[in-house]
Amino acid sequence: MDAEPKHLFLLNPTAGKHNSTAALVPLIEELCSARGMAHRIEVTTSHGHAEQLAREAAASGGQWRIYACGGDGTLNEVVNGVSGCPNAAVTMIPCGSGNDFIRIFSDPSAFSDLGRLMDPDEAFFDVIQVNDRLSPGVCSVGLDARIGTDVGRFKRLPLVSGSGAYILSILCNVFRGISAHYRIQIDGQTLDDRFTLACVCNGSWYGGGFHPIPQADPADGLLDVLLVKAVKLPQVAAVIGRYKQGRYAELPKLMRYYRCTELSLMADEPVIVNLDGETMIADHIVFRILPGQLRFFYPKGLSWRNE
Repeated sequence: MDAEPKHLFLLNPTAGKHNSTAALVPLIEELCSARGMAHRIEVTTSHGHAEQLAREAAASGGQWRIYACGGDGTLNEVVNGVSGCPNAAVTMIPCGSGNDFIRIFSDPSAFSDLGRLMDPDEAFFDVIQVNDRLSPGVCSVGLDARIGTDVGRFKRLPLVSGSGAYILSILCNVFRGISAHYRIQIDGQTLDDRFTLACVCNGSWYGGGFHPIPQADPADGLLDVLLVKAVKLPQVAAVIGRYKQGRYAELPKLMRYYRCTELSLMADEPVIVNLDGETMIADHIVFRILPGQLRFFYPKGLSWRNE
């Protein structure tokens, strides 16, 4: 392994409510120059650009540390870009609206301290393969994925917080339909029923504060799954409230928890799939766990949940 890795900073100017590029670039230059670190700064210009740049860097050889300067969607792109490249380690500098993946750590705010990220610890985390894409955090299908798809436009409204944007999106999507028919294969069982949503976790936070499976462990080689059966309109608020707080055990007839290595979901028509805030459309989705696929570095001295 090379003694001195190269450093690539991928800045997403559209992440979050405010463009952080003007503040980050001089800070990166100052700290890297003071440490004599070989580095590049790239500002992404389109969806998929971070993935492309990460892939090109990792494929060029040598050791790389790649900084996803954005939100969970930016991190998702970078993880997809370095897939299969053990010479590339990844982290996040949180500039997005949710920054949920790093909430598994004992002090998520430390990721905003660039100096601490330059003297890191490292872990090998699992990732979820979703058809031909990867997710390091949380995926979902159903009402929740539709809510997450629409929430971005609400977050950009003046005076609307992250939680407020989700409430607005929930209200809009509830009236479009609460459940759908899915055929789900999991743990040797076939579940043929109507469901409100299916949540598949590697990380344990998403959606700006949703924490549906608190015990989800990103390094245990397993998917943590929560299936929410069809609910009626008067039940929606109670179910979402418990779902958000990880209190699924209080409604065992409506919410079922599983652990597995693979889950297959077939829908009657193409549905939205949420992957860390990114979206795909499919009518047959296969979720698989890929153990130890992601080299993730983080500020020295932090611990991560279930470590």
